[in-house]
Amino acid sequence: MLDSLFERYDRLVLFDTETTGLNYSRDEIIEFAAVVLEQHKGRLQVVEEYDELISLSPGGVVPEKIQQLTGITNEDLLQRGIPKSRVCCDIARMLEGNTLLLAYNAHFDLSFLFYMLLRDGDPSVLKGKDKLDLLTVYKDRRSYPHKLCNAIDAYGLSGQVVNSHRAVDDVLATVEVMKAMETERDDLLNYVNLFGYNPKYGVEGKPIGSVTYKPQRYDPIAPLYQL
Repeated sequence: MLDSLFERYDRLVLFDTETTGLNYSRDEIIEFAAVVLEQHKGRLQVVEEYDELISLSPGGVVPEKIQQLTGITNEDLLQRGIPKSRVCCDIARMLEGNTLLLAYNAHFDLSFLFYMLLRDGDPSVLKGKDKLDLLTVYKDRRSYPHKLCNAIDAYGLSGQVVNSHRAVDDVLATVEVMKAMETERDDLLNYVNLFGYNPKYGVEGKPIGSVTYKPQRYDPIAPLYQL
């Protein structure tokens, strides 16, 4: 399973975030979840599952709309949120060595991750780390719509995973979607550091320097890496 990726990388770190909004330079991560995968004797192993609520900055609040969407309240973060600096240290540890970083809609989550590391950790831990956006892969496999819930349905995973707008559930669902993608077509390596974007709106926010961005249609005509 995922042999081609493990021929190049020792570890895969799939992650997801829940945030207070969509502005990565102003809003905050309130939940960070990750699954760390390694391959031992040809078998895929989950070596770590990580899920933490994160304390807000002084004066910060979770908007009512986000509370309704995620179920994460201000009280939850006061009682169970851990300091951003601790999460940043945990992330740095996960990313040690020859690691590939993966997410579904990775540009969004990586943008938030960078700014949290910039403020409360060391953003250089992302330097030199290859990145894979599984949303880009899915857009090449199926026509619109392209939410994670659509990928779960398309690969027949509805009875196995939960898409709840909680980071821990979504990252576990993303692991299963990735496995299904690899079974369907073994070309995931071709998407490393290649992100698609909606040509109508362009790249949202600041592009990631190590990533190549290409416009991607709603209805795929050829794999993005061939265009």
